[in-house]
Amino acid sequence: MTTVRLENIRKVYSNGFEAVHNLDLVINEGEFVVLVGPSGCGKTTVLRMVAGLEEISSGKLIFGDRLMNSIAPRDRDIAMVFQNYALYPHMTVEENIGFALKLRKVPKEETRNRVREAASILALDAWLERKPSQLSGGQRQRVAMGRAMVREPSVFLMDEPLSNLDAKLRVQMRAEVSRIQRRLGVATLYVTHDQTEAMTMGDRVAVLEGGRLQQCDVPQALYDRPANSFVAAFIGSPSMNLYEAQMSEDGLSLKLGSQRVTLPGVVFERHPALVGFRGRPVIVGIRPEHLHIPRAEGEPFFAGDIDLIEALGSELLVHFSIDAKSVHAGKVEEEPDALAMVSGEGIARTGPKVKIATGSRVEIGVDAEELQFFDPDGGASIWA
Repeated sequence: MTTVRLENIRKVYSNGFEAVHNLDLVINEGEFVVLVGPSGCGKTTVLRMVAGLEEISSGKLIFGDRLMNSIAPRDRDIAMVFQNYALYPHMTVEENIGFALKLRKVPKEETRNRVREAASILALDAWLERKPSQLSGGQRQRVAMGRAMVREPSVFLMDEPLSNLDAKLRVQMRAEVSRIQRRLGVATLYVTHDQTEAMTMGDRVAVLEGGRLQQCDVPQALYDRPANSFVAAFIGSPSMNLYEAQMSEDGLSLKLGSQRVTLPGVVFERHPALVGFRGRPVIVGIRPEHLHIPRAEGEPFFAGDIDLIEALGSELLVHFSIDAKSVHAGKVEEEPDALAMVSGEGIARTGPKVKIATGSRVEIGVDAEELQFFDPDGGASIWA
């Protein structure tokens, strides 16, 4: 069993581009850590540095108590699962799974036993004599998993292994990969751009943006207490509604475009640091499930114009607009005209039987206890 530690890791390319900035991350023994972020954020670069496929510019990579910076990839005792499976088309499933053991000159009987055990865990027993071309996408992915498992590595690295699968199969394989990883108990670093995948699979989730670690925590903590407006916007589906707002001098209301939303005292109980923002701009966030149509009696609210209604069977996603400035992925939209109002987009999640019409203007209730606030200067969360 091995703990993986990345200490102050940097990656700077020859042209001066810094892809990863001073990354600190620990993957404990048996832990499943998911590295998530938008395309180009540096997550695959981090994985490749751990694998030894990219040189580390500075910092330390440690497995257990062993410094790995200059250790060749083949000597790192890792196993990788790739996005494209990388199976040998001329080999059977059994031969693909056991190929790494053959290269290591593991005795044939031991190889056979380890391959059969992995195939049993992965429900591939009936497919051992098939070639990859005779398998479904999910079966091929399980073969790739099996090939990594039989090596009995100290560290698993997975680079978007489910991205080539269709939506239904991805959901099934998420549960499958998580189950296998827990059974094996190996430290695992899993890279994905899909935040739903990250939230459902990871023991902890590390959010990366621009090569910088934004937050690393258990999934629910990321959702409930995002460290900044980027994490707030990135985590959650649909994502958090974020708007530029202005706190009143007395702290009793919030100016949202041309409207004022009442702020009950519970808001300041949950966010004591918000007292320092009275009379100042803030970024306010509210998740779709904390907006109510119709609103409850006495509940704080704002009015919005209904643009689109998505009926999903178990719920409705109600798209609306208000005359406030939206914040997307942590950045306030640029205003083309200093005097013009920018229409703010938003989504409310409601029950499936709510009667509402596209084009109507409605009062949208706000669960004030669930409001989130962020500093416009840098986007840091305003909590204690």
